Amino acid sequence: MLEQLLPELLWLVCIAFMAGLIDAAVGGGGLVQLPGLFTTLPQQPPATLLGINKFSAISGTAVASWRYARAVRFPWRPVLFAAGTAFVFSFLGATAVSLLPKEAVRPLVLALLLVMLAYTLVKKDFGALHRPRQVGRRELAIALAMGAAIGFYDGLFGPGTGSFLIFLFIRFFGLDFLRASAASKVVNLATNLAALSFFIPAGHILFAFAIPMALANVAGAVAGTRLALHGGTPVIRKLFIALVLVLIARMSWDTFAGG
Repeated sequence: MLEQLLPELLWLVCIAFMAGLIDAAVGGGGLVQLPGLFTTLPQQPPATLLGINKFSAISGTAVASWRYARAVRFPWRPVLFAAGTAFVFSFLGATAVSLLPKEAVRPLVLALLLVMLAYTLVKKDFGALHRPRQVGRRELAIALAMGAAIGFYDGLFGPGTGSFLIFLFIRFFGLDFLRASAASKVVNLATNLAALSFFIPAGHILFAFAIPMALANVAGAVAGTRLALHGGTPVIRKLFIALVLVLIARMSWDTFAGG
């Protein structure tokens, strides 16, 4: 049995490492890990593959969150407010996934990604400086709304969640790319935890794959946070733009060609 699983497992472990590295630095690890699971284990039901993906991803995200929290200071109150609503609405999004076809979501997400990319490129100082804003009731209300919207989106659809979070933390809270990336990990941790609270009781995880992938994802997350902390905001800005371009290309293909 182990010999039969070994080729797929070794490949998925490599994919999980790369996904953890990319996700820890700038988000978007699901762009690597989820397609890898679907192509390597096509015989498994989608819910099981999603469960394996979330189990692996939450391990790397937890380590990345811990490492960022030790090395980078960011405003915890709005981040925790956003994480709280993200947890609740991610679970709701997962339960609503059958009610709204993904084909209806893709054009809106593509438009948002294009606006986000244009805004980042036009405003050269966007995310370059750390100018945190005073956190009052307005900012906490924004954090709650932000967490609800992103959490529901992550549970319902998912691609680009980390990128959207980074953009919003810069736009509304004055963080730079490094601190916005760190803050996004905390919220992502909440959305992954919400998803697992559905997948694990439902039995949608194959632990023979999920546990080794989780360990590889953690190793990748350690490498990714080291890259981000050493490279700082300039490196993360470049990775962010590159990731958004990849997201736009993928979403355009899915919308206009892939169906």
